[in-house]
Amino acid sequence: MTDTLPSPQDIQALMRQGRFGDAVTSADKLIAQDPKDIEALYMKAVSQRYLKDFESAEDTLRSLNKIAPELGRALQEEGHLARDQGLLDAALAAYQKATRANPALIASWRAQAEILARKGRAADAKAVKFQADRVAALPPALLSVTHLIHEGKLLKAEELCRVFLQQNPHHIEGMRLLADIGARFGVFNEADFLLESAIEFAPQDVQLRLDHIQILRKRQKFAAALDQAKSLYDRDPENPLFQSHLAIESMQTGDHEKAFELFEKVLEKVPNDPATLTSRGHAFKTFGKQDDAIESYRAAYRSKPEHGDAYFGLANLKTYRFTDDEIDQMMALSERHDIGLSNLINLCFSLGKAYEDREDFAASFIQYERGNDMKTIQSRYKSDDMTTELEAQARVCTKDLFAKQSGKGCPAPDPIFIVGLPRAGSTLLEQIIASHSQVDGTLELPNILSLSYRLRGKERAKIDGRYPAILHDLTAEQLTEYGEQFIEDTQIHRQGAPFFIDKMPNNFRHIGLIHLILPNAKIIDARRHPMACCFSGFKQHFAEGQEFTYGLENIGTYYRDYVTLMDHWDTVLPGKVLRVQYEDVVADTETQVRRILDYLNLPFEQSCLEFHKTKRSVRTASSEQVRQPIYKSGVDQWRNFEPWLGPLKSALGPVLERYPIDEA
Repeated sequence: MTDTLPSPQDIQALMRQGRFGDAVTSADKLIAQDPKDIEALYMKAVSQRYLKDFESAEDTLRSLNKIAPELGRALQEEGHLARDQGLLDAALAAYQKATRANPALIASWRAQAEILARKGRAADAKAVKFQADRVAALPPALLSVTHLIHEGKLLKAEELCRVFLQQNPHHIEGMRLLADIGARFGVFNEADFLLESAIEFAPQDVQLRLDHIQILRKRQKFAAALDQAKSLYDRDPENPLFQSHLAIESMQTGDHEKAFELFEKVLEKVPNDPATLTSRGHAFKTFGKQDDAIESYRAAYRSKPEHGDAYFGLANLKTYRFTDDEIDQMMALSERHDIGLSNLINLCFSLGKAYEDREDFAASFIQYERGNDMKTIQSRYKSDDMTTELEAQARVCTKDLFAKQSGKGCPAPDPIFIVGLPRAGSTLLEQIIASHSQVDGTLELPNILSLSYRLRGKERAKIDGRYPAILHDLTAEQLTEYGEQFIEDTQIHRQGAPFFIDKMPNNFRHIGLIHLILPNAKIIDARRHPMACCFSGFKQHFAEGQEFTYGLENIGTYYRDYVTLMDHWDTVLPGKVLRVQYEDVVADTETQVRRILDYLNLPFEQSCLEFHKTKRSVRTASSEQVRQPIYKSGVDQWRNFEPWLGPLKSALGPVLERYPIDEA
């Protein structure tokens, strides 16, 4: 007869009784069953500290950190462990990391205040104590919501927060937290509404406006974000935080001079601030000022060597080559244990690029893989869930559905959707098409993805929720309203041309929805060789929204599922989608340009062949590449890494044999 495994509650009970040795023994039983049991490892480390077995506690926390490097409670425990050994500097650093990972950790705030006071840093101690008191004053339910949010337990957080707001409908912090949860789910319109409502109740609340700016930017409502930034700036024009936000929003709306003027003002008050220098570098990059961008990124890492975002800014220029000294510095930093996870990830992807440029492909792959492994730890993405979601699109969006809903929706022909996978050549296609006098290039617009989340309702986190099945039940009025709303909401990105581009690649998942609400929209599928496309995505550190790229098997499975779903759209909506293969564009640009323009019913214009001369801001990873003529050197770069790409080939399976596709 085998012993029954203890539950986490059993171990907690032992700890409350002071039986820490028994708690360690019980935790070990759970860890033997699952070496990645976060709660068991955490309770074991705490118990070992109480037993004053500091060395063992450090080993346990090290194992826990590898699994969950941003778990606030574990970082707090590192602080307690260092404090109990009299290592105040290490304790302070750990507590600071803990509150960055989870700002609801009252014990970490108070411990920081105590250490800072002992060090004679009274002003800093006072500021930290203010944060501790602010968090401690939260209603217990909202304190729990905050913990759940920062431990990635969003469904529980949302449920608890909604119950609280039903009882306290105008509670500002409750509304702000629910907006945060909505944003993490990608439901930006709901987050926008909540924050806008909260600001009406508390117009002087700075944090609400800062959060609202972030949401408005994610919705790409840049003019509204600019208005919010201006409202803060007008309160205190000398506040560097407000200056920085106004600079970023000015950049987003094309006011280059204002943006750079404000960045300089911030740097006058906060000389060599790495975040500002990096933001300024991004601005220079966006507007094609590469030399200035390079110098600004370099100034950022010179100010703060571990500022990984600055190195990745350089790497993400794609045309920059790191020096020997920069590579040595990045390698040394990447081996330190006191660097934050975000900085480490940026360093790994930057080193991958640096070694690839030097044709040390083995060293390069190690760094790309290391960066991807770290991103996977942060991610909630599950490949099987995505497969199920895409299968649901094919199951629901049938010929019968489109026949039933035929003749409905908004008839506007304005949108041109470019879909596919990231790094498949969509930015190149956008630059070519946007060089036409009748087409506005915009951005990767979130509107269709946001609508799909709205249609899921409260079941948005479920893979078997009401969307896409609800498409059968939408009325003609609803379909028309959704289409008209899309045209209205995207107007802000247009500059007067009759047509405009939305190049959000993930929209391929929702072609059925697009066709129902905008039946006259054009859709172009940007297709690239599976190995080239997938590996290019694997080695790109995306800011957000492309979690499937963090792992060779994941991205290979995603590409295979994408091809399956695109085959389905071709079957149920024949002729709706134009497929454009990247290699064909590279090999014979003019033929493909004419083919694309014919599909769009647009006359040929020479400017589409001279796309690299078109002056427009480009915010994707390919921004510098599309400002150059077509080049062929990137087509087969993946072959340099072929010895390590077995898992990708296996995941792609028969899709590899189908490329290139004969469209005849």
